Amino acid sequence: MIKAVTIKVTGRLQNVAYRHYARLAAMDYKIVGKFQNNPDGTVCIEAQGEEHGLQDFIDYCKRGPAWARIDSIDIQPADVRDDLTEFDA
Repeated sequence: MIKAVTIKVTGRLQNVAYRHYARLAAMDYKIVGKFQNNPDGTVCIEAQGEEHGLQDFIDYCKRGPAWARIDSIDIQPADVRDDLTEFDA
């Protein structure tokens, strides 16, 4: 079953390729969605896919690449969207 979430990540995420590597992880887990960098340094992610792949993607977002620092992550359920067909960075 397809599920969707909104993820807000805080920490050292800018200039450490967080979005790049999270996008690669999304492609590996067959997740579609998009990123948004916020002025406060947080990253918001809309993500959807099969439940197991989505959980694997969330687990990746909690870790990020080795040089990132994740301070907190907030995950909220979201409505599945038909207009998301790939992962836009």
